[in-house]
Amino acid sequence: MFEKLEITRMAQALAAHAGTRMGVITQNVAHADSPGYKARDLPDFAKAYADQYGEGLRATRRGHLGAGGTAQLDPVVQRGADAPNGNSVSIESEMVKAAEIRQQHDMALSIYRSTSDILKLALGRGR
Repeated sequence: MFEKLEITRMAQALAAHAGTRMGVITQNVAHADSPGYKARDLPDFAKAYADQYGEGLRATRRGHLGAGGTAQLDPVVQRGADAPNGNSVSIESEMVKAAEIRQQHDMALSIYRSTSDILKLALGRGR
């Protein structure tokens, strides 16, 4: 029932994007001392969501024209200054990104929780 609501689908996508992006950021931090490692990141959520669900015709079933599965997000190498050993990871910028990702994940959970509370009230099963 919840997955048919646009707002819950968007909240689920935001939470999934935040989780995947956090995984990429943790890989960057883990390789902070690896010579030649290039920091990676995912495209922002708005672009990833628009690419997956698009602004064109909506495909509500797999058989619809243009319908596909979920799009796979691939991390891209970030541009930035390299250290003398060729590593481009900046711990400070990775920590800032991690805080931003946590805020996005918390927002997704908050939206999902609020939507479920509204549906409970509408069904007469309020608090």
